[in-house]
Amino acid sequence: MQVTRREFITAAAASAAIAAQAKPALCIFSKHLANLNYDELGKTARQLGFDGVDLTVRTKAHVLPERAAQDMPRAVEAIRSHGLSVPMITTELVDASHPTARPILATAARLKVPYFKPGYYYYRGRDVETVLEETRRRLAGLAALAQEYGIQAGVHNHSGDYVGEAVWDIRELIRGMDPKWIGYYLDPCHATIEGGLAGWQVSLNLVMPRLKMVALKDFYWAKKDGKWIVQWCPMGEGMVNWPKVFAALASARFAGPLSLHVEYHADDELAAMARDVAFIRKQLAAAYGA
Repeated sequence: MQVTRREFITAAAASAAIAAQAKPALCIFSKHLANLNYDELGKTARQLGFDGVDLTVRTKAHVLPERAAQDMPRAVEAIRSHGLSVPMITTELVDASHPTARPILATAARLKVPYFKPGYYYYRGRDVETVLEETRRRLAGLAALAQEYGIQAGVHNHSGDYVGEAVWDIRELIRGMDPKWIGYYLDPCHATIEGGLAGWQVSLNLVMPRLKMVALKDFYWAKKDGKWIVQWCPMGEGMVNWPKVFAALASARFAGPLSLHVEYHADDELAAMARDVAFIRKQLAAAYGA
């Protein structure tokens, strides 16, 4: 069967589009541009080389929870007007019964935002089994609400006194829930903090079948006043093994959002973001192809 030149070009373009779509969208966590209005947020993110914005919908954020129905459409429209996507929102929702839960998720779903991050749960010295059971029940409610509106939840692993400081905590919490609607929001940095030698690699393998989103930040251990502390740092200057992380993401054909968190001090924050973007782009090219 002969293929015409036009057919070949069309097929090649389609293949290129599919390949482009298979790569993760690099987003800026809008917390780090909190002083910008919606239009400035989109414009600045575009200038810095991001593909999208991880939009904060929580207290003292770009979109206040109680104004989600009114303000989220304005924010998303402004960001998209600069050619960027809004593939995820970061919320503080921990229970489906909260009065802002339905307006937030309904509005995000209507705007075709595919993912959201719930809020955090804590141990705080309480009985572990009791805390896990309570958290499981509350997450199940959020997962049911997510399914109702057609938006997926990603539970973030966070080091410290958090439920989910170890990824296998999250595994126990969401076991039995529909993986289409709830899964992991992997943070390789926090996974490395809690499982420095090999635990982070176990976590990486564990999350892949139901991975939704990935948070990007880096750190190293530093001694201050006789105590070891987590010292945040630019991407690639810390202890996270990024080549292995990105290789694993590419091997799993992960195409969800990557959210950059710039937690370290920088005199020029925008320049710091640009440097981190350059590092991430290099890792993506090595793992996924140019």
